[in-house]
Amino acid sequence: MDDQDPFGEDRPVPAWAEGLPTPVPWQDRGHDVVYETPWMKVTQHDAVAPTGRAARYGVLRFKNLATGVLPVHADGTVTLVGQARFARGNYSWEMPEGGAPFDEDPLQGAMRELAEEAGLKAGAWKRALAIEVSNSITDEIGLTWIAWDLTPVPLDPDPTEVIAVVRVPFTQLLHEIERGAVLDGFTVATAYRAYHMAREGQLPGWLAHAMLTRS
Repeated sequence: MDDQDPFGEDRPVPAWAEGLPTPVPWQDRGHDVVYETPWMKVTQHDAVAPTGRAARYGVLRFKNLATGVLPVHADGTVTLVGQARFARGNYSWEMPEGGAPFDEDPLQGAMRELAEEAGLKAGAWKRALAIEVSNSITDEIGLTWIAWDLTPVPLDPDPTEVIAVVRVPFTQLLHEIERGAVLDGFTVATAYRAYHMAREGQLPGWLAHAMLTRS
């Protein structure tokens, strides 16, 4: 996964889809931009569905690729950040997350967020997920990593952010996800992916052991 563009035209096809007829795509017959900020825009499209039915379709289009990193310490703990989120008006515990301009190496974006939000620098990185965040109404795509060999650096949060930083056992993060106390989709997906990677030998053995046994 680290060596290819998971969102490119040559992305792999699931094994069960091989040999099936080519799906009929949606058709886009033009669009208007109805709202725009430096970070995203909303477009309204005259579209034709795969069934042939005409439709008006609104899409939220992002101007950055979403990035996230789950920082894992040698003792099996992970660093998480807490912050107030505007859209749902709630407080959210998450791994460090942010965005990278499409012309930037997304790993550099993840490194920047790790430093700014968690005050950490990592010596080792491994790609965890490539994900379409909510592909029915947005075109947002994202990449996440597992990072270790961590050292502290100065915090530098965004001027709009008030961030709390905690360090908890990886198994406790999984427990809080199961309880519904951690709901951020990027974090949930990456935590379960990290658990799979630890179980399947895709992380260093000493790190996997610490993650799975520290409570």
